[in-house]
Amino acid sequence: MTGVAASAGPLLLGVRHHGPGSARAVLAALEAARPRVVLIEGPPEGDALLPLAADEQMKPPVALLAHAVDDPGRAAFWPMAEFSPEWVAIRWALAHEVPARFIDLPATHSLALTEPGTEEPPGSPAVDPIGVLAETAGYDDPERWWEDAVEHRAPDGGAGDPLAPFTVLAEAMTALREVYGDGGHPRDAVREAYMRIQLRAARKEFGDDIAVVCGAWHVPALAARTTLAADKALLKGVPKVRTELTWVPWTHRRLARHSGYGAGIDSPGWYGHLFGAPDRPVERWMTKVAGLLRDEDRFISSAHVIEAVRLAGGLAAVRGRPLPGLTETTDAIRAVMCEGSDVPLALVRDRLVVGETLGEVPDSAPAVPLQRDLNRQQRTLRLKPEASEREVELDLRKDTDAARSRLLHRLRLLDVGWGDRAAGRGSTGTFRETWRLRWEPELHVRVAEAGVWGTTVLSAATAKAESEAVTATALADVTALAERCLLAELADALPVVMNALADRAALDADVSHLAEALPALARSLRYGDVRATDTAALGAVAVGLAERICVGLPPACTGLDADGAEELRRRIDGVHTAIGLLAGAVSADGLRERWADVLRKLAARDTVAGVIRGRAARLLLDDGRLTQDEAARLMGLALSPGTPPTDAAAWIEGFVGGAAGGGMLLVHDERLLSLIDAWLTGVRASAFTDVLPLLRRTFSAYEPGVRRTLGELVRRGPDPEGPHRGSAEASPSGFGPGLDEPRADAVVPVLRLLLGLDAEPTPHNDRTERPLGATA
Repeated sequence: MTGVAASAGPLLLGVRHHGPGSARAVLAALEAARPRVVLIEGPPEGDALLPLAADEQMKPPVALLAHAVDDPGRAAFWPMAEFSPEWVAIRWALAHEVPARFIDLPATHSLALTEPGTEEPPGSPAVDPIGVLAETAGYDDPERWWEDAVEHRAPDGGAGDPLAPFTVLAEAMTALREVYGDGGHPRDAVREAYMRIQLRAARKEFGDDIAVVCGAWHVPALAARTTLAADKALLKGVPKVRTELTWVPWTHRRLARHSGYGAGIDSPGWYGHLFGAPDRPVERWMTKVAGLLRDEDRFISSAHVIEAVRLAGGLAAVRGRPLPGLTETTDAIRAVMCEGSDVPLALVRDRLVVGETLGEVPDSAPAVPLQRDLNRQQRTLRLKPEASEREVELDLRKDTDAARSRLLHRLRLLDVGWGDRAAGRGSTGTFRETWRLRWEPELHVRVAEAGVWGTTVLSAATAKAESEAVTATALADVTALAERCLLAELADALPVVMNALADRAALDADVSHLAEALPALARSLRYGDVRATDTAALGAVAVGLAERICVGLPPACTGLDADGAEELRRRIDGVHTAIGLLAGAVSADGLRERWADVLRKLAARDTVAGVIRGRAARLLLDDGRLTQDEAARLMGLALSPGTPPTDAAAWIEGFVGGAAGGGMLLVHDERLLSLIDAWLTGVRASAFTDVLPLLRRTFSAYEPGVRRTLGELVRRGPDPEGPHRGSAEASPSGFGPGLDEPRADAVVPVLRLLLGLDAEPTPHNDRTERPLGATA
């Protein structure tokens, strides 16, 4: 076919992107043909970046990133792995001092033609040529067909015609294009017109001694005979945007994604192994798997490896495949090394089949100033970006950890989501933070977008915080922003945020909005001690909000529907916690007492929704401002026969639902449990279906052990032999009315023995050892 043989014109090497078989075939064809120039599918603006591919610091997978200068969110990636044919062609050209050029449609046009984050116009159908060929050959899996047809070609290692695979693929693609046309990719006509123009220019400069590495789908279009005028007509009027390009690190996990910026291959780790293994790929793969499983404390011996290799070869023979592929090796690993379980097999897929490799680019690669500042801080703080998710514990009393925390909080404010806060496994104090970190390639686009705010992380975060403070309309948004500024230690932004906060707080009269805003302010006050931040002004605003909530909350809790009452109940929980923090952080004389008075009003008013009355009573009980007798009296009133069943159920939900320890409260106070039990058994059948969802939602939140204990207590009923037999004071079986001191004292000798408090001193070299557990 025209363009396949070197003597017939330019050498058109149609490839499958990110295919190791294509990469090996391209390398063999280039070595055989020795062209004077190599043309590669890719944005021509990247030509100036090609020499960086020879840098020792450049480690694939990497990607060319193009983004619009005026709209960095409009971006596109051209990823390349070590086994990508394009990467192999670039490296070959650099090693042999042969010019290499990109010939695809320039990024200045392609970014203008597509929506951000997409590769094709929205809604356009797409034909998968590899899938069609696989289906034609009787395969239901395109990956498996590609392995058999290309990856396992010449299994005996014998030398064949290096151009043969390209001849076959070119013929197949020609047939497909005759049937499918552009395959649902209307933009390809423009791209291919530009590639033909570039090919003509190269032939005029170098003759026919040219190699073109492009997707196999484009080979028929590049070999077609068209006129220069016709191709230029297709390019007329194509929109343009100003763009910038650079190299960025990529990941194998991103190569495995089928949408967005992914390359759409299922097994990049497996492909990388096939490309890099010098010989015996199956044996080497099984050895990798064995090492991984051993690291996870699974017993894997060399006999397992030998048997897995033998089984994979047998499966390939039975299935008529030239060599064991990923399917055969996976089946063998499952049977031999995983004992038929898919649980360890999922680890093999995640760590090896897909892989967690993150590429690297040299420091000399172009980057926006903000990215350079981020790179510098990452090196200084020894916080290296990694493709795999990892958890980092930070102690804010240490300078390095405090600086790491500031960086991560500033990046979050800039919408660069490198890390997410997680629940700590140790202390819950404000001097500790736990982060889950994972670096995704798209974060380079986020950094480019954030570059409009400043040239350093600090200046950009400060400018964005000030802008958000000025434009925010909701009080809760400003309070949340104040908290984020304190966490990120943006001292220059705080005055602007505080002014905006004071203005919004003064104008907002909605108690619900005030209650939503207060918790963030109260949390922020805790950061002053560990982060050495002056929070006096913030404390004054927070106390003012709390005072206004105390005044306006009781009237706001009347006349609410069920959804409104539940929403306000959650706000009351937040305000209760916030006032507890405020009382210990700022001078707030009498604030706790005023809040307790508000809760007493809410608990006693019949016009207040049941869920709020119940929660108010529970908060007072937890704070010790309500006795057990008073709580039982309020519950008795709420569950009286005159109360509608749905209101009574809502009161129960507020009192024992959603709050920590609600189930244990009923376990240890039989009076409350008996009241609920008596009320529930007296509910009319017609009303029971109305209260059941509320009760189920309340009690389903308890731990299984608590629910089981409650069920046992209800089944047993009051202890007939108890000291308060026949009264509401009766105790359930196994629970005494008070502390049984003789039974408690019985454990003291055993406890002293375990702690070594009764051990005799043993002399050693005239020294007396201190007994275990004895402390000053």
